[in-house]
This record gives sequence, C-alpha cells and structure tokens, in this order.
Amino acid sequence: ALNTLSGGERQRVKLAISMAKKGAVYVLDEPTTGLHLADVDNLLALLDRLVDAGNSVIVIEHHQAVMAHADWIIDLGPGAGHDGGRVVFEGTPSDLVTARSTLTGEHLADYVGRPRH
Repeated sequence: ALNTLSGGERQRVKLAISMAKKGAVYVLDEPTTGLHLADVDNLLALLDRLVDAGNSVIVIEHHQAVMAHADWIIDLGPGAGHDGGRVVFEGTPSDLVTARSTLTGEHLADYVGRPRH
C-alpha cells in the first residue's frame, strides 16, 4: 500500500508513473550535479528515451557533455549574475561550437576538440 512508503519513495513512484506517459514536459535543473561520469552517460540515455517516447525535456545545465548532446541550446549571458540574462545564442551545439560567439561556445569548442581558427 502507498501509505507504507516514505515521502521520498512515494515521490519516486509518482515520477516513475509520470515518466511512462507520453507528451509530458520535464524541466531539470543541473541534473548532473554530483554524478559520476558513467552516471552522466546513463542520464543522457534516459533523457534520449524520454524524448524518443514523445516527451519534451528542458535541461538547465553547465556540464559540457550534456550541452554537446543536446538538440538545441539557448545560451544566456553574456556573463553571470547581473552581467547575464540575455539570450546571446540560440541553435544547435555544432552551430555554437562553429560560431564561438559566446564564452559557452568557446568552452564547448574546447571540450569537443574543435581547434581555434
């Protein structure tokens, strides 16, 4: 019975039921925090399965592996805090790497091994 589960266990059951549905929107804030690199790969595979099942996944993330794996990036900047808050790039990760028009683009290009021109 559900009343025998802890609050956290009930939340996980609700999340699992929700993840089985089609057409949901998931918003994740820094889901890689504290994860081992192998677990980041597992997370990316899970996110791919969610998208393949007809769901939308929005991830707020600084992890370069997640950014490189994304379908679309919206980069806010040009800096952090009071120096940010404007859309400075919108497009595919490869377009961001090619443009190198933002600090994120520079770091992502270095991550994927794209040399500077």
